[in-house]
Amino acid sequence: MTITHASFITVPVSDQDAALRFYTETLGFQVTEDRRMPPGRWLQVAPEGAQTVLTLSGPDMGGFTPGQTQGIMFLTTDVDADAERLEAAGVEVTGPDPMPWGRMAGFKDPDGNGLMLLTPAPHAYGTD
Repeated sequence: MTITHASFITVPVSDQDAALRFYTETLGFQVTEDRRMPPGRWLQVAPEGAQTVLTLSGPDMGGFTPGQTQGIMFLTTDVDADAERLEAAGVEVTGPDPMPWGRMAGFKDPDGNGLMLLTPAPHAYGTD
């Protein structure tokens, strides 16, 4: 097999403009694609330098229910600081909590899609 990484993850949203504000203004992601194409708007965002992007799929793209995506994990160097920043922006955050693999916090986007932050423990699986 020669797979190198996931290209994109689809995140169903009810309002692409509202989702775009959350992912860019609150999380600090960058827009990697924003164009019209059949059947609707193709909108992608990602943290700077990421190989995998999030496709914010609106209702016109069909087949997805907003809020159904759960468990997207973002690595961070300081989960505590990021959780505080999210809470200051009005985002409800659970954690951060210590886990065998690091410190982890959870939160949801405006549509209820479940997102997580992880600062890995030294020598945690997948960090070497």
